[in-house]
Amino acid sequence: MNAKFTEISATADYIGPGAIEVPIYQTEILDLVRRRGVFGQRIKQVPATGHPSRFFEETAIPAAAATAAFVDPRNIVPSIVQPTRVEHSVPLKALVAQINYNLFDLELGKQQSQFSYLQAKDLTDTVDGILRTHDIALWNGTDTSLSSPTTAQYFGAVGQIAAGGNTTTIGATQSIVDGLKSTIAQMLSNSSFGVRPTAIYANPVLLDLIDREMKAEFNVVLNTKTIEGGLTVKTLSTQAGDIPLIPEWTLPYTGVPGSGTAVLPAYIVTEDLIEYHWLGEPNPRVFQLGLQGSLASQFAAVKFGAVVVKGASYAHYQVLVDR
Repeated sequence: MNAKFTEISATADYIGPGAIEVPIYQTEILDLVRRRGVFGQRIKQVPATGHPSRFFEETAIPAAAATAAFVDPRNIVPSIVQPTRVEHSVPLKALVAQINYNLFDLELGKQQSQFSYLQAKDLTDTVDGILRTHDIALWNGTDTSLSSPTTAQYFGAVGQIAAGGNTTTIGATQSIVDGLKSTIAQMLSNSSFGVRPTAIYANPVLLDLIDREMKAEFNVVLNTKTIEGGLTVKTLSTQAGDIPLIPEWTLPYTGVPGSGTAVLPAYIVTEDLIEYHWLGEPNPRVFQLGLQGSLASQFAAVKFGAVVVKGASYAHYQVLVDR
């Protein structure tokens, strides 16, 4: 193959009398890439007790187990009682990402001084990539069991809540608002557990449908509230008080809303009972590896942990909205 030289006119913007204009770029890169979800920033972060991380759940007190009873006051024969407790475990999972920097490219960038911050930005983006994957998997992780893991991903909150059995459907002609409010009332009426839901998570498209329904039927605009983290959201008045409607882009829906075949899920959750059990640190850790023969710098980011939805069968609800 013959070597070829490229004319400067191939790269110059303009060549003329007394002027040669070459491309120069702004030093800031436009970056509106979606990174973190809301859910992962609001749930509890607790250290894991081991692998798996273990905890106990009390499912009944003696009276609830029908072992406490009224007796003849002149013939007191007490029943022997004990609380009912169940052991649970959460297997920890690992997320990892690596970025390599070529020495030649680093030296060239330093000498040009055009994108001097790029190395730090790319490393930060690598960490953000882990957190984005983490936030999506918090809801949608593909594992199907906490006791017998089936995949390397988390057992997502969607799967855990659905496995708990609390699922209801709001038909295409039914009121979304009425369906959510009645579901929360049903949760509060539980005679075995003191349930107190704190938030409703849904895709912004479903929350927009709720807004439109309130305006069309009652000419009412939902109140707003600033929640932890500085996010301003709409609230829904329920028997549990004003519940924030939190838009969560990581929650997908199927179909085209309005077609009659779309299914948009909402999740009524008790956030205090959803925990992320971390190992080492709650946030991803970055490690610099040894130089390769090519003199490339290597950085690896890693995060260990898993999400668990405590009380999945009574403290949370999956609501499927047909539209």
